This record gives sequence, C-alpha cells and structure tokens, in this order.
Amino acid sequence: MASVLDLRRRIRSVKNTRQITKAMKMVSAAKLRRAQEAALQARPYAQMITAVLESLQRRADIHDGNGDVLHPLLVQREEKNVLVVVVAGDKGFAGAFNSNIVRAASNFIRERAARGQNVDVEPVGRKAKDAFRRLYPQAVYERTTEKYDNELSTHHEIIRHRKAQVELTGEHELVLARLDLTSVHAMVHEIIARFERAEIDSVYVVFNEFKSVIAQRVVVEKLLPIAKLGESEITASEEMTQEQREAAAHAAATAGVSTLEPEETAIEREAKKFGTADVDYIFDQSPAHIFKHLMPKYVETQILHAMFESAAAEHAARMTAMDNATSNAGEMIDALSLTMNRARQAAITKELIEIVSGAAAL
Repeated sequence: MASVLDLRRRIRSVKNTRQITKAMKMVSAAKLRRAQEAALQARPYAQMITAVLESLQRRADIHDGNGDVLHPLLVQREEKNVLVVVVAGDKGFAGAFNSNIVRAASNFIRERAARGQNVDVEPVGRKAKDAFRRLYPQAVYERTTEKYDNELSTHHEIIRHRKAQVELTGEHELVLARLDLTSVHAMVHEIIARFERAEIDSVYVVFNEFKSVIAQRVVVEKLLPIAKLGESEITASEEMTQEQREAAAHAAATAGVSTLEPEETAIEREAKKFGTADVDYIFDQSPAHIFKHLMPKYVETQILHAMFESAAAEHAARMTAMDNATSNAGEMIDALSLTMNRARQAAITKELIEIVSGAAAL
C-alpha cells in the first residue's frame, strides 16, 4: 500500500487536473455558444441563395436549346473519380469526435475503392490531416507551359500523375478557428474547377451534423453534382447513442447550455416563401447567367454550413469530454481519500499497538 504522503501528493495532483478540466469545459461551453450564433447568423444567407435558385429552377428551364444543363455543377456523370472532404478538428481532448469522423470517412473510402473508383481525400483540420497522411500518398501534379503564335501567347496546363487509387489532394489546417466565407473560398473554387474540367465526377463531405448538444450525427453527404437544390443527399450516417446523449445533456445542464434546437426565424420563413411562392418574378439576367454566378456561391454556403456545424459539434464534444473527466477526477479523489484515511488509520493503530506492547513488556 502506498504511503500517506504519496497518496496526499496524488490527491493534490488529481485536484489540479480537475481544476484544469473544469476550466476547459467552461471555455468549450462559451465557444459552443459563439459557434451556434455564427451558424445561425449565416443561415439566412444560405436560405436566400437556395430560395432564389429554387425559384429560378421552377420558372425557367435548366436546359439550353441543345438539351444540355445550364451549369456544369448540375451535370450527372458516372462516378469514376470521387473527392471526399473530411471535416474534423484541429485539437484533441474532444472524446471520440475526431475518431468517429475519421472512421466514417475511412469506411466510405474503402467502400468506393472496392468498387474500383479512384478516391481523392481533402482533409480539413489537423486531426484529419494527420490521420490520412499516414495512410495515403500525396497527389503529384505537373505544370506544363506551351508557347504558340511565335511565342506571343502562352498556354499553361496542370497535368496530374496518379500513382495510387487513393491520394491526398489538399490539406487545410486552422480553417475552423477563423471560419468565414473568405476562408473557404479558395478551397471551394479549386473543388469546383476540378469538377468542371471532369477531373472528379462527384464530391462528398464527411462532417458532424449538429442540431443541438444532444442531437448530432456523423454524416456522409453528397455535395456535387447537385441533384435537387435545398435538399441534403445523405449516403451514410451514425447517430449518437443513448449514453452519449445523457452525458452531453449532463454537461450542457452544468455549463448552462441549452439542449433545444434553435427555432426557425422569420427571415428563414420568408426565404422559404420566396422560393415556393406562385408569383412570376422578372429576372434581369438570363437563367444561364444567374446560374453561373449563384451556383458556386451555393456550393460555398453548403461547405461553410458543414464546417459551422462541425465546429459547434467539436466544442460540444470537448465540453462533454471535459465534464466526464471532471466527474472521473472527483470519483478518483474520493477513492484516494478513502485509501489515505485507511492507511493513516492503519498507521495510527500500529503505533498504538507498539505503545501498548511496550508498556506491557515493562
């Protein structure tokens, strides 16, 4: 049995750890509130873009005179080359949050690879990058330059040399820490360009869908090509267990965080009415011109929405994990205190027996 002094040192160490985990829990709760507010503030913008496109689609033909769709993002092709964007976190201490996302993405990659499809992985967040960098190689690109018209004009072309069935095509760290539309613009622009030049045939996003602290699930959502505006095409999902819901509810209650889903605002209701109202709107530009400018914005908002929800889910997972750690530290302190009291009582009893035995010997 450990000495009383060793047990006291261990109890002091566990108490210090409990203070740290309790502070981290409250910090995550504050960040969760801000993440929820940011997601709610971005929702009307996404709702209105979707409503405008839905309204245009209902009132104008999305095909031109030759039968081709008006925008490349609507083109349906056979899936031979698939891109999967994996949205995880940049930090740990969030329980099984990152491992659940990586596992769902790995299952999706193995399934598509078994079908004979080429898979490109675009990890967002340091944890996803570290997980997939150990498994798959980086994609190799070659930039070629060709001059023509007596070297008056120059043509640049990027050629990809695929060496494996599954490759990494990009890494994005610390995006969720300063999340806004400009931070994801470059990444989305590159994804759209690759889809338009048929380098990839479809785009999927793996993220943690967040409705409230107790209503979350890891989903694999098809982003491109767009089948129907305003509707999510979920190909796989993993719900929270009852034990996880109870732990999240306890953490939210002790941190003062609501477990209710945010209610629909008046602006969101008006946006839905705009997209479905039986009114003939007059569009200044042609449908092709409007689709050309709004479709990339629509894809940006979908990816930004996934990142906002994943950021909120990460803070909720870290809050729950730190609440569990704080509770476990309290239980450990109680157990160590009981062991220390028993050891101290045993030492006192031993000393009394030695004193009584010595007195009896005299």
